[in-house]
Amino acid sequence: MEARFRLDYPDFTLDVDLRLPETGITAVFGPSGSGKSTLLRCVAGLERAPGGFLALAGETWQDESRKFFLPTHKRPLGIVFQEASLFPHLSVRKNLEYGMKRAGNRGEGFDAMLALLGIRALLERAPEGLSGGERQRVAIARALLTRPRLLLMDEPLAALDLKRKLEILPYLEKLHDELSIPVLYISHAPDEVARLADHLVLIDNGRAAASGPLVETLARLDLPHAPGDDPGVVLETTVAGHEADGLTRLEFPGGALYVSRRDKPPGSHVRCRIHASDVSLALAAHGDSSILNILPATVVAVAPIPPSGHALVQLKLRGDNAPLLLARITERSRAALDIAPGREIVAQIKAVALLG
Repeated sequence: MEARFRLDYPDFTLDVDLRLPETGITAVFGPSGSGKSTLLRCVAGLERAPGGFLALAGETWQDESRKFFLPTHKRPLGIVFQEASLFPHLSVRKNLEYGMKRAGNRGEGFDAMLALLGIRALLERAPEGLSGGERQRVAIARALLTRPRLLLMDEPLAALDLKRKLEILPYLEKLHDELSIPVLYISHAPDEVARLADHLVLIDNGRAAASGPLVETLARLDLPHAPGDDPGVVLETTVAGHEADGLTRLEFPGGALYVSRRDKPPGSHVRCRIHASDVSLALAAHGDSSILNILPATVVAVAPIPPSGHALVQLKLRGDNAPLLLARITERSRAALDIAPGREIVAQIKAVALLG
């Protein structure tokens, strides 16, 4: 997808030029007021940016140089907002049928969508009798049954409490695995981004500070608003096996991690997040440490974090296609260990957050 928009407000300007993948989930992350939802509204055609351009899979939806603008109702997209916005006077079934009827869908994919989102038992219920998570699942199903070529999700979990958010996240992961259409996912929640996204766009004051694959982008040192106050990386791992002492071994290019037992069979995919503050550095491995996950690495770059007295260290783990890692250490430790680009060290990972 190619998107170029500039939209001026009295106290804010959105100015982006993006080329995004046409598969998987692209997360747009940034602080409140940074322009995330404005970008989504431009993509949806709810806002018309002078000079804007939008094309998806070779089809142009907006090209102001030719004075062309496809209105929202003619764009083959589905939209899910913070609030489910179901019709209160219609049952779940009727809500879904309404979406299908508008798109000329005579039932294609209906049963599969019920199964995918776990809503078959809700069909005859009224929206007022649903939990927040159930309403959002119905709203997602309704959007997808319109057979869109692009799904837009504007902070779909923001109105849910933690329990309901944890309830719906596995369904979003299933969508990630099953959908063949691209998803533009707006969020200010680092855990959602780390768990769901394939591609990451960081929005800062109306501009795209970064855009790239999630794993690579999170490992950068030059970003003003990386997800969360504590930087960290995401690793794609595979369950290699379960140990007799209750640990699970996860493997990835460049090494392996031991984590608390994970009830997934060997060969399963597991995504992990490692916070920079949970990584310490040493010049050599020591056998008298309680830390199990100790990986050899090379220092790639160092960035101070003023005025905290800390530094962020970017590390390259050993091995072909090995990922980058981040460590947050004090400037005093950096100086004492002479941490600088090219230095061979070991990374000691104190905690691993399993996602999903």
